[in-house]
Amino acid sequence: MNFPFRACFSALSVSDGSVRVRAVLRTVALDLRMCETMNLSHSNGSSHNFNGFEEKLDELRRLLGKSDGDPLRIVGVGAGAWGSVFAALLQDSYGQFREKVQIRIWRRAGRILDKATAEHLFEVINSREDVLRRLIRRCAYLKYVEARLGDRVLYADEILKDGFCLNMIDTPLCPLKVVTNLQEAVWDADIVVNGLPSTETREVFEEISKYWKERITVPIIISLAKGIEAALQPVPHIITPTLMINRATGVPIENILYLGGPNIASEIYNKEYANARICGAEKWRKPLANFLRQPQFIVWDNSDLVTHEVMGGLKNVYAIGAGMVAALTNESATSKSVYFAHCTSEMIFITYLLAEEPEKLAGPLLADTYVTLLKGRNAWYGQMLAKGELSLDMGDSISGKGMIQGVSAVGAFYEILSQSSLNVLHPEDNKPVAPVQLCPILKTLYKILIKRDGSPQAILEALRDETLNDPRDRIELAQSHAFYRPSLLGQP
Repeated sequence: MNFPFRACFSALSVSDGSVRVRAVLRTVALDLRMCETMNLSHSNGSSHNFNGFEEKLDELRRLLGKSDGDPLRIVGVGAGAWGSVFAALLQDSYGQFREKVQIRIWRRAGRILDKATAEHLFEVINSREDVLRRLIRRCAYLKYVEARLGDRVLYADEILKDGFCLNMIDTPLCPLKVVTNLQEAVWDADIVVNGLPSTETREVFEEISKYWKERITVPIIISLAKGIEAALQPVPHIITPTLMINRATGVPIENILYLGGPNIASEIYNKEYANARICGAEKWRKPLANFLRQPQFIVWDNSDLVTHEVMGGLKNVYAIGAGMVAALTNESATSKSVYFAHCTSEMIFITYLLAEEPEKLAGPLLADTYVTLLKGRNAWYGQMLAKGELSLDMGDSISGKGMIQGVSAVGAFYEILSQSSLNVLHPEDNKPVAPVQLCPILKTLYKILIKRDGSPQAILEALRDETLNDPRDRIELAQSHAFYRPSLLGQP
């Protein structure tokens, strides 16, 4: 079907928002709603239906003991870029089976879009004919016209219902069922997807635990969060989001899983080939991997929950520094490669402290690091700081991007690795030093981001330090000593 009204709407979009404009828009919207054919409908998720989705849904329902007439209830908690895309992927795949599954997403109400964001969103809508059709058919286009003209305010939860994530305006999603009341969202959920930043996970799940006191069944929780906290008592150890959830809710760790991988949320939704790994107890990770797997989104499974989760946070630390180096050297390939050599050697060194078999993590860790350095928000944040377009005083929650997880992770890793109880032997001085003393990039990022002592230019000074050891030496040191500290991840 052709779209004869496109020129009409383009002309109206630059008008003065008069009553006549509103009347014409309403009339055309109603006409479209009556005349559009069913093949344009995306009201219940995407129009496509890959073979096998219903069978996978039925299998998961069976494992969860769901009876006919009782839908599988999946709720996303948090609506950042990855959390929103994750919910949209499920909606696209399974939303058509209304009687068997209910997919919703929770986000806080009241977040207002500024006028610049509203204007940009309007441009995105008008550049996508499929999105324009959908909004007109749902009689929702007018509010975006009015917001662009400054005649009304848009809210983040409001636009999410129409398929727009505040942290990812340029990538329209399918319409989502949005709930702003946390109790309503989670009280009877079978599967909860944690799309919150790690810095908010504990607080929100402590609130959720109040609504689960009367539950008979135990929910399954899939955490997408990448970040850590440091705890120093009774011994220095790392607290991950899955552990935060376990402590806040009492849900057994066997029912809490972590999903992560080398991917960018917007590209996944645009059908770029991607993969991820779901980690946790075998009882749930294998059926969930099968349930989440799509033709262009391959999900593997692994038993090593905490280590993969920590690695997901570690790469964000060094991505910020990579962004700084790129900006300060005008994208010099040589400078970026020098930084990559140093930062990966530090990551490998830290991995030997955290994992009994660190070699198994090398591929996934480097892949996740690579994609984050290429296009992740943490690398972007480092670039903006170095260019002076952002300042540390603005905080680490940035409009249009969301939470920059690497900032808190820098503080946590530095604090943990500064503890004398973890001392290692310095290769040249032959005396015990805290592990962080062998990680000059981490030390410099801590100085810039947490202590706020110096400018991003310091990251280049760290790279150009003539006394800095060959990165290979750091790796050889880790490989030649029994560095593994199981207590760091709460192991006996």
